[in-house]
This record gives sequence, C-alpha cells and structure tokens, in this order.
Amino acid sequence: MTNPVDKQSYKKIAMHVSYVSIVINVVLSIGKFIAGIVGNSAAMVSDAVHSASDVFSTFIVMIGVKLSSKAPDASHQYGHEKIEYIASIFLAFILALTGLGIGYEGMKIIITKDPSQLVKPSLLPMIAAIVSIVVKEWMFIYTRGAARHIKSGALMADAWHHRSDAMSSVGSFIGIGGALLGYPIMDSIASVVISIMIIHAAVKIFQDSTNKLVDHACDSETVEAMKAHVLKQKGVLGIDDIRTRMFGSKYYVDIDITADGNLPLYKAHQIADEAHDTIEHNFPDVKHCMVHVSPAQKV
Repeated sequence: MTNPVDKQSYKKIAMHVSYVSIVINVVLSIGKFIAGIVGNSAAMVSDAVHSASDVFSTFIVMIGVKLSSKAPDASHQYGHEKIEYIASIFLAFILALTGLGIGYEGMKIIITKDPSQLVKPSLLPMIAAIVSIVVKEWMFIYTRGAARHIKSGALMADAWHHRSDAMSSVGSFIGIGGALLGYPIMDSIASVVISIMIIHAAVKIFQDSTNKLVDHACDSETVEAMKAHVLKQKGVLGIDDIRTRMFGSKYYVDIDITADGNLPLYKAHQIADEAHDTIEHNFPDVKHCMVHVSPAQKV
C-alpha cells in the first residue's frame, strides 16, 4: 500500500503537470485551428476548440489544487479538500457546454447544407489529427499517473479531458478520412460524434465528483479489510458498526467495537487506541478514525 503524499509534494506535482498541460494544449489548439481553417475541416476546428477548452480547465484544476491544499484553519477545521471536487464539477460543466456547442455546429451543417456545396478538406487536417491523437493520449497517461500518485480528483478529471480530446481527434481523423474519400458530410458527422464523447466524459467527471462531495461511503472491499484489521487487535471482541465517508479524496471512519465490560477505563481506552492506529496505519487514505467502545453483552 502506497504512502500518502504530503501537501507540499501534492501541490508541486499537480502544478508541474498543469504547467506541462497548458503549454502542450496551447500549441495543439493553435496548430489544429490553423489546420482546420486552411484545410477546410469543421471537425478539426471543433477539435481545436476542445483543446482550447483544456487550457481553461487546467487553470481551474490549478486553482482547485491550490485552495484544497491549504491547511485547516479556525473556520475550516477539517481542511479544504472538497474544494478540489467543486473545481472538478465546474470542469464537468465546461466540458458539457463545449460538447453541446460542437454538436450544435455539426448538426447545423448536416441539416442546412446541401451536400454538393460541402468543401472537401485537404490532407493537412488529417496530419493534425494524427499528431493530436498521439500527443493527447500521452498526456492522458502522464496526467492519470500523476493523479493516481497524489490521489487528486481534479487532476484525474483533467486526465479524462485529455482522453476525450484524443477521442475527439480520432473522430476527426475518421471524419476527415471519409471526406477525403468523397463523402464531405462525414466531416460534420465527426463533429457530432466528438460532441457526444465530450458530453459522456463530462457526465463521468460530474458523477465521481458529486459522490465525493456528498459523503459517499467507501467500497465494500475496503470496509471489510478494515473490519479484519480491527478484529485482529487484542481485546476487540466484535464490531457493532462501521461507517465510512469520503471527504474529498480521503476517508473518515467511525467504528463501534465491543470489549470486556469489566476492563478498567484505561485498558478499554488502550484497546480503542490500538484499533484506531491499525486503521490509520494500514489505510493511508484515512484522514481520521473515531473508535467507540461498548461493553460486550453478557451471555
């Protein structure tokens, strides 16, 4: 089990990944926009808009990471981790609006344009699509790896934004390829398909972020593993209840254990401490564990 990343390292890694993302997205969005305009490809222009939205979303991630890494204070005694997931939800809305805009423009061309009037794109947008697929897929793998390492929801949302951009470039590649083969309408159809993929990614990010904001419980496998560790502790006779909730990317755990009712108070307290320590030692994602001791029922 990996050790938790301290707040300073967390912020440093997240910011470094974000700076890399911004530089690459600016270069890509400009390159794809020029290729789309010069090469007469609506799909590539839509793809460029998606990449440009990545730049804005990365700024949101940076703000979320900076605010969520602040130490607890008198007004926020449990920390600021949930701010990161508010940033992720904002990012999901940006993604969804981007997808809707791209889909609207694509559908408008499909419905109102005479197919004979559609201009066949050149080879330039096709080359841009291939470059984009390779670069954005690498960015997805790079950002996802960092997000998993520091357990950042906002950074993971940004990683999926990169993946949706790579998929949109795949759609552009297919649409431009169809247009080059003599079916210009394929370029606009690709824009609509791209929009659907972007909206789907937005929904996934929104669902994950809201789960972490509304005190969603840990998965059952983690809960069972926690129970097993506690029951191994000397003096623990049973577990009456265990409750877990997500606080940003961290867990809060409340456990009701039973022990011999005839034990001195200091001994019962020691058992509770050992149950507490085994949870926080074996589960680094646990931010806080509260243990309540009840006397075991007499037979």
